[in-house]
Amino acid sequence: MINIGIRDIFDIAIVALLLFYLYKIMKESGTINIFFGVLSFIVVWVVTSQILELKLIGTILDQFMGIGLLVLVILFQDQIKRFLVALGDHKRWHFMKKLFHHNLPAGHDRTRKEVLPIVYACMSMSKSRTGALIVIAREMPLERYEKSGDIIDADINTRLIENIFFKNSPLHDGAMIIDKGRIKAAGCILPVSHDRNVPRSLGLRHRSALGIAQATDAFAIVVSEETGNISVAYRGTLSTRLSSADLEQRLCQAMNVEEKQS
Repeated sequence: MINIGIRDIFDIAIVALLLFYLYKIMKESGTINIFFGVLSFIVVWVVTSQILELKLIGTILDQFMGIGLLVLVILFQDQIKRFLVALGDHKRWHFMKKLFHHNLPAGHDRTRKEVLPIVYACMSMSKSRTGALIVIAREMPLERYEKSGDIIDADINTRLIENIFFKNSPLHDGAMIIDKGRIKAAGCILPVSHDRNVPRSLGLRHRSALGIAQATDAFAIVVSEETGNISVAYRGTLSTRLSSADLEQRLCQAMNVEEKQS
């Protein structure tokens, strides 16, 4: 007969709560398959070695558990990185960010003056079917990607954005990176996503936008050269065919800017 006390119930409740929040975060970061795989392996390990007490298979699984973490890091390093990005960016930590950032200078807070020029430029390029890829940095630094292009370090300006992505511009094929209210660089090279769920009709810009959104917490905007459609990649997911209002709303949320009251 198994005796279950209050301490055991409390232990089970804590584990269940941790698994629930872990599931939510990994689902948001697009790494839910790893969660189910690891959870299934743990269940098999507990049943065989702890409950059924199968010595041979239990010993094998015990040895594998010893090196399992290293194997997971090697095989799923991109997915684990995406999960850690989601963990650090999750809404439950916003109060901590406010606590540590309350003494930052007022200029650190982004304003709608930085959002609207980007939206207007994307709307204009959408009408003229000018291809564009704009990446807005958030918490994670993007210096390594900035160095792959040409450093600009200019104020956010609608005309400047349009000129950079003009078809005859030498920088129009790469990505523009915006950080802390400044256009840091253009013509930048981004990691390309190999996600099989991306439709084949979408090109390299979309896969690059999704790649940077999977590798970092950045917010990426794509204007299609073929259709003029506006897409957004954020938190490892790609949203296509957005209106200007949708783009403004999502950009405000990503940049922690309050939307204009209607």
